[in-house]
Amino acid sequence: MRLSIFNIMFDFVNKIWIRDMGLLTIDGIEEGMILKSDVRDRSGRLLLGSGAELNAKHIRMFRTWGVMEADIIGIDDQACCASFAADVDPECMVVTENELRPLFRNADLSYPAMGELFRLCLLRKVRNEFR
Repeated sequence: MRLSIFNIMFDFVNKIWIRDMGLLTIDGIEEGMILKSDVRDRSGRLLLGSGAELNAKHIRMFRTWGVMEADIIGIDDQACCASFAADVDPECMVVTENELRPLFRNADLSYPAMGELFRLCLLRKVRNEFR
């Protein structure tokens, strides 16, 4: 079997980037919380390593560099979903999701990387449009 760049990226994404975690949006992060994994900016530069206890300066730095969420110790997926759902009107979420669907019409959203990309796009669009 010949390895293609697609196969290599598929393995990399599934093993490294897509994992079970409880991501908390930047608005839900508070001082004293501890990072479960590294926080990186959009270009991949390390901003703060895992295990660090967050303070106001860190949270301000995340906002400055466009970090939208962080993996926090003790936070599970249900808590994250409940936190996000409380912040956003469900009708706004549906409207935004319907706007994004045509952009992903050729994508298989059951594929973990594409599903995560769709989720992140939805999160960013909702956050930017309905502040």
